[in-house]
Amino acid sequence: MERTHAVDRPARRTVLAVIAAWVGVAFAATYWGAMLAGIVPPVLAVAALATLLAVVLPTGACLLALAGRGRGLTAARLGAAAVASFAAGTIWNVVAVVVTGSLPVPSPGDLGFVLFYLLLLGALGVHLRDHLGELRSTARIDLANSLLAVLAVLSVPLGPVLHRALDGALPFGLVMALLYPVIDLLLATVLIAVVMALGVRSVAGWGWLVAGMLVLVTTDVAFALGHMDLDSLAGTILQVGWLVGLALVTMWVVRLPAVPDGAHPAPALRERPEYSETVASSTAASATVAGLAVLVAGTRVHLSTATLVLAGLTIVAFGVRAQLAFRHLRRSAVLLRLVHTDDLTDLPNRRALHAHAQRRLGRDVAGCALLLMDLDRFKEVNDSLGHHMGDRLLIEVGARLSAALPGGAMLARLGGDEFAILMSADGARPAVDLAYRVRGVLAEPFDLDGMAVEVTMSIGISLFPEHGDDLSSLLRRADIAMYKAKGSSALVHVYTPEIDAAGSERLGRVQEVRVALTRGEFVLHYQPKLDLHTGRVDGVEALVRWQHPVAGLQPPAAFLELIEDAGLMSQLTETVLAQALDQVVSWHLDGVDLTVAVNLSASSLIDVQMPQRVRSMLAARGLRPDRLLLEITEDLLMADRTQACGILAELQDGGVRIAVDDFGTGYSSLAYLRDLPIDELKIDRSFVMPMTTDERAVALVSAAVALAHGLDLVVVAEGVEDEATLTLLADLGCDLAQGYHIARPMPGDQLPGWLRAHDFTPGARVRSGAGSSGAPVSRSPRPAG
Repeated sequence: MERTHAVDRPARRTVLAVIAAWVGVAFAATYWGAMLAGIVPPVLAVAALATLLAVVLPTGACLLALAGRGRGLTAARLGAAAVASFAAGTIWNVVAVVVTGSLPVPSPGDLGFVLFYLLLLGALGVHLRDHLGELRSTARIDLANSLLAVLAVLSVPLGPVLHRALDGALPFGLVMALLYPVIDLLLATVLIAVVMALGVRSVAGWGWLVAGMLVLVTTDVAFALGHMDLDSLAGTILQVGWLVGLALVTMWVVRLPAVPDGAHPAPALRERPEYSETVASSTAASATVAGLAVLVAGTRVHLSTATLVLAGLTIVAFGVRAQLAFRHLRRSAVLLRLVHTDDLTDLPNRRALHAHAQRRLGRDVAGCALLLMDLDRFKEVNDSLGHHMGDRLLIEVGARLSAALPGGAMLARLGGDEFAILMSADGARPAVDLAYRVRGVLAEPFDLDGMAVEVTMSIGISLFPEHGDDLSSLLRRADIAMYKAKGSSALVHVYTPEIDAAGSERLGRVQEVRVALTRGEFVLHYQPKLDLHTGRVDGVEALVRWQHPVAGLQPPAAFLELIEDAGLMSQLTETVLAQALDQVVSWHLDGVDLTVAVNLSASSLIDVQMPQRVRSMLAARGLRPDRLLLEITEDLLMADRTQACGILAELQDGGVRIAVDDFGTGYSSLAYLRDLPIDELKIDRSFVMPMTTDERAVALVSAAVALAHGLDLVVVAEGVEDEATLTLLADLGCDLAQGYHIARPMPGDQLPGWLRAHDFTPGARVRSGAGSSGAPVSRSPRPAG
């Protein structure tokens, strides 16, 4: 409660001070009003007393309001000193008239009036010192232009007067009386210009100060033009104008913000973030019109050289201001273009598409179509060739798409490898035709520094108004259609309501796998590979699973396509590699020495940094390179054999072993196997599983085994589901086998116990099969070949 009183006490003091100041003005105004009406006789002593009361009370009001208000009072103290200076000048003049009956010209009281303006300007400058730097160059020029215009206009009537005064033809006191309104008007002009530039909140209580200046200028002009008898200062009704002006200035001083003890001065609040161009143009135009009016007047009447110079400088300032405005407009046009243009392809961007759609969708009664297009596997280009090449590809794609546009259509790059076309279309047919035309122009490979890069584009189509009445709705439905297109052979799909739920669910699943990857929800299970010659298990294949927090353990088919759509395959591959190698280290600490096989994605085969990353991961864990075997599918090898061979050869030269997975399903030429840097050949389960019932399957597996051994490769058979198949593979000379008959994939920490519980030597296998336990299996590595 004491704190509240402490805060309120200065506020109450300020209110009392303001009331006291206006009481003095009211008393003086009442006396002169009564005297003017003839109610009371004009008594010099009473008029002097009223004047003294009306200037002393505002001065006391300032001092009373400042008492106990804390720090940060420099501006308010300068304002109070200005009020006190005005009061001192007035008191001197009143006393001089009362005591001597006359007033000397110039009077010592004029010093107080001059100090009043200087101190008031100082108070305003201190109050704005932290914000004057915010004045833009245009605002500074407008301020100078306004002052020049005011001086030019005022010099028309005042120039001859000042000239006659300098020649001694006019009393100097009259000249000073004419200069006071000029100073009042200039100070008011400065204040108004600053407030217009920085905002009405930049100067606390600025309205009181402007009102005070305007009252003073009106009173000073009226006195200078209508009352030339300086000896009657104490008795003129114009004293009321000066006293009211002083009281208004006092109101501004007592409203200046002060900072409590222990705090820092708070900056003034700006109402606008920048100088309004409307304000700037109106200010410059008004000043220029005034300058031109003076020059035009100079053609009819004689004007002084100073007046013409001031008017000319006003026009020059306007020329400078116009040049700056032109530069600003040109810069604004450039910025507007940059805001609506993609900086890489120079195509319209997403913001431009929204602006264009807003204008077009509401009036295009014939209907519109939105084509949302996404480059397939673009991330692999960035990862393998670098972002510079990826950018070049996007530029060339944009150029080809632009050449394929029909009249009136708009092409925009939305970001990344995503583009959109908004076109007039009466139904889906024109949009579908354009989609196939786009695919056609992209079918020819792109030449990037001598490297031929082929790209495909998935295209989703939505229609206005059938599928949405604004661009956001059309984009969302075209996005759903585009993901549907990625799973089709045509790579083009038109949105239908039936796919909305499925598409939305798919987008949600894509986001879900992103989050799962960051949370480490993807785990590895390991399936043993049995050596059919020795009965030993010296290697495993790492198989990724998704440990979903709700749905439980998910197989690869449930998420790999989503990973591919999200462009996260490289990140998943690196995560799997790290987990697999960490597990090898953990097994080694348990006395288990195993080789781990990890599947590589297509993006890994075009990533030139992959060999270096693999070497670093092995070295960080202190593992021999031959403890890692990397598997790649046959069809991916054939897709870009030159690039893949270089990367695989570098890995193999570093000691990492390479295997071809799913051999026989890629329909590729067997001659390619002669040049591929591989160590193992894995026969696909589709050939292995029917061996016990299909002689042709046996013949194919036998041929594959013979081919692999002829190329000095190790042969691995997948999908071994029973003992008969396992025996038949051993009879054919197959080297390794894996499948559910041997073991299902299992977590890494379960594998050492499983190895100790199972014996797959030929004798034990005949006696008990895969399910029996026996002596611990020897796990020494066997030589390749």
